[in-house]
Amino acid sequence: MCFRLANSSWRWFCALLALALAQTLQAKRPNIVFILADDLGWAELGSYGNHFNETPHLDRLAKRGLRFTQAYASAPVCSPYRAAFLTGQYPARVGILDYLRPNSENGLSTDHVTLPERLRDSGYATGMIGKWHLSGYRYHGAKRVVRPTDHGFDWNTGSEVKSVGNGANFWPYMFRSQPIRWLDLPEQKLGQREYLTDRLNHEAVQFIERNQDRPFFLFLSHYAPHTILNGKPQLVAKYRKKHPPGKSTRERCYLCQDAALAGDPQNHWAGDHNPHLAAMLESIDDGVGQITAKLKALGLDENTIVIFSSDNGGERNVTSNAPLHGGKSQLYEGGIRVPLIISWPAQIPAGSVSRQPTANIDHYPTLLAAAGAKADAQQKLDGTSLLRVWQKPDTQLKREPLYWHYPLEKPHFLGGRSSGAIRDGDWKLIENFTDNSLELYHLANDPGEKVNLADQRLAKRTAMLDQLVNWRKTIGATKDPPRR
Repeated sequence: MCFRLANSSWRWFCALLALALAQTLQAKRPNIVFILADDLGWAELGSYGNHFNETPHLDRLAKRGLRFTQAYASAPVCSPYRAAFLTGQYPARVGILDYLRPNSENGLSTDHVTLPERLRDSGYATGMIGKWHLSGYRYHGAKRVVRPTDHGFDWNTGSEVKSVGNGANFWPYMFRSQPIRWLDLPEQKLGQREYLTDRLNHEAVQFIERNQDRPFFLFLSHYAPHTILNGKPQLVAKYRKKHPPGKSTRERCYLCQDAALAGDPQNHWAGDHNPHLAAMLESIDDGVGQITAKLKALGLDENTIVIFSSDNGGERNVTSNAPLHGGKSQLYEGGIRVPLIISWPAQIPAGSVSRQPTANIDHYPTLLAAAGAKADAQQKLDGTSLLRVWQKPDTQLKREPLYWHYPLEKPHFLGGRSSGAIRDGDWKLIENFTDNSLELYHLANDPGEKVNLADQRLAKRTAMLDQLVNWRKTIGATKDPPRR
């Protein structure tokens, strides 16, 4: 039609048409909000069967979206998970196999093309809030420091600049009676008693407001509920009243010592019905409510992908991952199976549940497919796009086995051993590197990994071990202790 108009009119009309078409295509591209909890166990949410913790906003998110029952972290500790999420590659391929120490020179290499880079290059505003943990720090002698802005995030706040803090990073920002300046939060916006989780939630809402007129990708990476557990006092009191806390698993608690209290009278280390864990989770949940309310108020909720998950299983000192076995630092289900909730009302049927095995390496190709963006042709992706499963949750994809590689110099202080694992269908094999022992479980019949079938199913054991060994050879992984 354009060619029939006079030259000046033709140019004007075509320009308007192109602009309108671009705006239409842009409008159809989903926004993405990825919310990550730190050390949250598989069974801590109401939608996963928990009756003590109160997570109404996350439960509502599950009801209007998709809940996975067999979602995994690609490692049982935090740094490898984050590397795998951002690259779509197994930690063994990336070279980050354990949590990074404060003086580490093994930060996430800029040779990798990350998910935010691909989304940014395709027109997305990209922002990260909170825990990074993919670099060492100059304060501790690291000569090479890698920041979120080196990996495709246009904007970043609330990430650590000296070390990764723990519960001491929550109000009152004190540790051993000393104020800490570990985070790039130069000022308090929520008053003198600003609680860190609240502040990160606040920043997330502001990011959405600033970028409402273009597609955006927001990575909200909470520090909670990592130990030392430290919830807001009024919420802690609420949960103490709701159910008596269990016996503390540690007699010494630094936060209590700082308050001149002997032992752990504040129940920071309660082994069950932990009031601080519940309080910290409620603060995360409140943020989910704030974010979803803001999206709805701006008319963005129907076409925004909201994802909630955890970077590994819960720490057994302060929680139970039952009915799963084990916890953080271990390749048992309790250490690597994580909650995963995805809401996208425009595409995902409400109230869906999927048994599809998936790991966080799958987020990269799935989100690129949802955004209409392409992966870098030079970068090998280990993950599989699950967009079809999102849209039709009853779908069961035939996929490659899932692998884990976790070599350690010495056992993890939480009990993890140097080991590797493979899940193929309903079968899972764990290879313990220190003594070459093998464990074989049929997860459909034995999700708690109580019955080791390695000596009964010799053919299956041998076949899966061969798969695991061949995979390590393919990606160049060894049993040597990792760079940390």
